[in-house]
Amino acid sequence: MIIPHDQLPSDILRNLARDFVLREGTDYGAHDFSLAEKVEQVLSQIREGKVYISFDPETESCDLRTR
Repeated sequence: MIIPHDQLPSDILRNLARDFVLREGTDYGAHDFSLAEKVEQVLSQIREGKVYISFDPETESCDLRTR
């Protein structure tokens, strides 16, 4: 199930992005970015529609996926 990002409170959306960038193995290329910069990059991709929020009712968990 896809959850529209604009239906989530901003703090929850930010926490989803933060959780995503804190996962081990997330690669941002050759440049070093701060946690805040990485979160902003993910939030930007969500707002642009490049990334969407997926909810799995069976596991009751959310994930971010690329389109």
